[in-house]
Amino acid sequence: MPVEQSSDAPLNQEPVVVDEQLYCSLTGRPISRAEAYWAPPLITARELVTTIVTTLLRAPSQLGHILLAEQPNVPYAQDVRERLAQRRSAEQLKLLIGMLVLLALLLLPVLLLVMRS
Repeated sequence: MPVEQSSDAPLNQEPVVVDEQLYCSLTGRPISRAEAYWAPPLITARELVTTIVTTLLRAPSQLGHILLAEQPNVPYAQDVRERLAQRRSAEQLKLLIGMLVLLALLLLPVLLLVMRS
């Protein structure tokens, strides 16, 4: 049995903008919409590794979606842009060093076995 829905609102209605208080995602202090700098959220190396491991254990089919989905932009204060860039660079460096250490740990036994022969 088909269900008919009737609405009093027209279909071509303009989107409603809600005026709410924004908070800087890095410092947590209130900022106005005019001074907000919108950028993807800061994801730490620890959060990334934890998310990957948890997803692999609980729902491996969702790993691609979680890693490749576009993150919604969050507000930052204009004066923390430099600090945000430094934090992003530091997190990238931590991730790179962690991956190199993991690679070394995987290759070390192989190299020792080859050198032993």
